[in-house]
Amino acid sequence: MKAYQHGWTLRRRVLALLGVVLVLLLGLAAAEATLAAKNRQNIDAVLLKTGPLRVQVQELMSALLDQETAVRGYAVNGDRNDLAPYADGRKREHDSIASMRQLAADYPDVLRELDAVEQRAEQWRHAVAQPVITATERSGPAAGQALITDQTRQQFDGIRNAVNSLQDEILVVRQKTADRVNTTSNVLVALLIIAALVVAVAGVVTLLSLDRALIRPLAALVGQVREVAAGDYRHHIEGSGPPEFRRLADDIDLMRQKIARELDEVREARERIEWVNSQLQKQAEELTRSNRDLEQFAYVASHDLQEPLRKVASFCQLLQRRYAGQLDERADQYIAFAVDGAQRMQRLINDLLAFSRIGRLTTGFTEVDLNKVMGDVAAQTDAARQYADAELTWDGLPVIRGEEPLLTNLLANLVSNSIKFRRPDVPPRVHVSARLVGDEWEITCQDNGIGIEPEFADKIFVIFQRLHSKDAYPGTGIGLAIVKKIVEYHGGRVWVDTDTEEGTAIRFALPAFPEESADDTLAATPVGRQPDAAGREETPAEAAGDGTTGGMKETVG
Repeated sequence: MKAYQHGWTLRRRVLALLGVVLVLLLGLAAAEATLAAKNRQNIDAVLLKTGPLRVQVQELMSALLDQETAVRGYAVNGDRNDLAPYADGRKREHDSIASMRQLAADYPDVLRELDAVEQRAEQWRHAVAQPVITATERSGPAAGQALITDQTRQQFDGIRNAVNSLQDEILVVRQKTADRVNTTSNVLVALLIIAALVVAVAGVVTLLSLDRALIRPLAALVGQVREVAAGDYRHHIEGSGPPEFRRLADDIDLMRQKIARELDEVREARERIEWVNSQLQKQAEELTRSNRDLEQFAYVASHDLQEPLRKVASFCQLLQRRYAGQLDERADQYIAFAVDGAQRMQRLINDLLAFSRIGRLTTGFTEVDLNKVMGDVAAQTDAARQYADAELTWDGLPVIRGEEPLLTNLLANLVSNSIKFRRPDVPPRVHVSARLVGDEWEITCQDNGIGIEPEFADKIFVIFQRLHSKDAYPGTGIGLAIVKKIVEYHGGRVWVDTDTEEGTAIRFALPAFPEESADDTLAATPVGRQPDAAGREETPAEAAGDGTTGGMKETVG
């Protein structure tokens, strides 16, 4: 186990830092909330208690002055109406004192001063106001005025002094409360500053930690990866910082090692491919030289070999015509062997030339109507069909791109083989049809001939491959090899359908035009009709009903 698996991961570091910052901020938030509550209480005391208390003190003093003024006025005039402010003042005094007691419930010094004011006011009424009112009612204003002296005035001044003391005490309380408001506000500001400092310090610590634990190791890792990406696949990648980066560096190094091994394998494979290419180049040059030799051979075969061969064949035929019956029977047999051998040699050379010229001597691809081609094939095979009492039919065939002479040769070989490899005492029937399969035209030549075993299906397209002796079925054995080469030259393929119940069906596929449909192509092409053995022309229905199976046993030129 590597050492980095025991270290603090980047996640743990970040979580620990965030946890510390969160605890500090939560503590500061709790302290600020407590102080804010106290500050709100102090502000409420200033605004909702000490302020109204001062107003009530002034209202109380006003009520007491109204009482004193009303008593003196009554003593001067003796009018009972002058005592109305006295009664109203007493009521206002009572209401103010009740309100002030409620507001000063939390301030015992204020309540004490309020009690002193209330006692002095009650003493003044008992000692001054009530006696003046009673004397005036009984004896008149003069008696009342006699009771108002400097001493009574000093008693009321005592009330005024008590009210002033109450007012001063309220101011003291208000000032203390305001001081507490200022103190808590300052503490709140200090806590906010501390919180800001905590956030700032946490941010700086986070940046420094990320730089040390994240940015620097990542930059170092990126630099090493770039060296590898630049082509230095042997450079060992080593990580630093948190365990995650070191594990990532190890994984990248493993990937580098794998890439290096694969590059070594690719390099070795490239060297092998280059060697194979050099060998292929040599073989291509050898094939080019061989093709030149074959072309030279074809030229020689077509000119130099055929000329003496024609002379041999001509003189042998001349001996056969002029001296037939004049020599003994064995001499006639020898001459016949010589004529047959010279003729077979001529056919073999001509077939070889035709085979070698496929794809070399080209007229270029054009649009070829296979219905017209089948008409030419019917004309070329007319003698063989009359000799064998054969029947040739074809459905509507498509138009494809190719070389018309080669396609004519292809179909002529197939039809000739179908006629040649017939069953004894069974008139040959050959039918050519087409169908669109995907992007290819599949063309089939079927007959009712001798058929072919499935194990020989691939051999019939091999040049000079024969399944029967030349005495049974004459020919050079190159016909279907020519068919195969022509089909492949046109980009197609040819095969034998071994699932036919009677005879043989040879199928070949050629590329169709893009976006071509069978209905569009075949609907416009007529069904081929060829005369039967009696000279009667078949109808399309009769032609379509015949020749659905076919057969072939070997290839023929």
